[in-house]
Amino acid sequence: MTFEQVLEKVRYEGAYPTRAQAEEVVRTVLAAFGRQLTGDEREELVARLPHEAAVSFVSEVPAAEPLTGRDFVKDLASRTGGTTATTRWNTSTVLRVVAQLAGEELIRRIIARLPPGYALLFGRAELTAA
Repeated sequence: MTFEQVLEKVRYEGAYPTRAQAEEVVRTVLAAFGRQLTGDEREELVARLPHEAAVSFVSEVPAAEPLTGRDFVKDLASRTGGTTATTRWNTSTVLRVVAQLAGEELIRRIIARLPPGYALLFGRAELTAA
């Protein structure tokens, strides 16, 4: 999938009125998500993203400790000045497309590596131990 196709898919699935708005959401979410992921999974994801998306993803240094999914959304909302609900929508829209690019096996490993709360952002069920 090309970067243009990613933008169109995000624009359609997120119901964004313009391509520019979809691009801003993609770049913002990918940069923020890039702070959360380290190791082999980070490198493999970069290799599967279109170049422009990969540049956004690696634009910031990973955090020492990743945030939970909930805190990730709250942090991104405070950085962008958006509401938590809108930021959750934006994040989920972008990460569902990222999941398609990455493939099921890599997404399972990414979700397993991260703290709780990311599965739902990727459009997956979040199973917890009883």
